Amino acid sequence: MTHQQRLAVQLVDQAAYQAVLGLERYVRGSGLDASLYELVKIRASQLNGCAFCMDMHNRDARARGEEQRRLDVLSAWREAPGLFTDTERVALAFTEAATLIAERGMPEEIWADAHREFGDAGVVRLLMAVAAINVWNRLAVSTHQVLPEL
Repeated sequence: MTHQQRLAVQLVDQAAYQAVLGLERYVRGSGLDASLYELVKIRASQLNGCAFCMDMHNRDARARGEEQRRLDVLSAWREAPGLFTDTERVALAFTEAATLIAERGMPEEIWADAHREFGDAGVVRLLMAVAAINVWNRLAVSTHQVLPEL
């Protein structure tokens, strides 16, 4: 099955694209650890089935020095506790809950763990990070955004 890209949001409505880019800029400048943000982006993209974003953020993570082994097992991070820090594990659980929010909301224990680990301001940054990648995923999957040539 071959997909053709349905449209390019940034070409059809530059203001809409800039609005999402503004959220992305906020998250990148918010103080959230950049390596952690890559893991969040990859995990949400895995859950959303976004090939474009998985391709991009796996490449970005490797360029930042992320270990290939951690990327290989990220979708099963709970089964590899020694490969991820406590902070990363809290962020990944939060990412999954917020991305799949329709399934069971935001469980109290996940919220409490995130609040304990990140504090009020950090939870806001993490929540905005998850929101940003979910918007990008929905745009890419809905429009069948094509992978770039290597």
